Amino acid sequence: MSNRYWLSVGALALVAALAGTYVARTITQPAVPSLESGTSYPAPRVLPQFSLVDAHGMPATPATLSGHPTLVFFGFTHCPDVCPLTLALLASVQKRASIPNLMVAFITVDPERDTPAQVGAYVASFGGDFIGLTGTAPEILKATRGFGVAAARVELAGGGYTMDHSAAVFALDSQARIVAVFTPLLSAEKLTRDVQRLAPVLNVRP
Repeated sequence: MSNRYWLSVGALALVAALAGTYVARTITQPAVPSLESGTSYPAPRVLPQFSLVDAHGMPATPATLSGHPTLVFFGFTHCPDVCPLTLALLASVQKRASIPNLMVAFITVDPERDTPAQVGAYVASFGGDFIGLTGTAPEILKATRGFGVAAARVELAGGGYTMDHSAAVFALDSQARIVAVFTPLLSAEKLTRDVQRLAPVLNVRP
């Protein structure tokens, strides 16, 4: 037989092998869920390093958020409305979604006032299985940039200040990678359904 014949056979075999590999990967990888209150990432996004502390003053890095799926929210304990409402909503979602080991992490954007003890008392008031994190201003900045969160101090007339910040909620898989982001306005019903849709990608093996 001619060389052209064998080249054709080889090309077809290569195409078949590549197609088989693609199909195998498609079958083994969970489909990207369609969400009501946010957006799923086509591929998990690894967080850059940051070094915070938890409510007990113990070091906390992205690795601290691994081993379980996590819903992450940035705010501050002196927040009058958005933060307590969002955290109460996340406590409800945590109970209703029935996702094993689902945690909620609150990361402050106000390190000047939010000490570990302050953050710990604050998250404990919501009654869920929460992690409270704070740290130095430079490390908080690393964390906000890593998640793509905006935060800025706003001086108030007559003294004092408040914090403007993004109100998004992030879903991390059990390897502490971002797999979805949820944006306001959020409802417990829709967010619960979305978290349940994410279940196949939340608990992943290393």
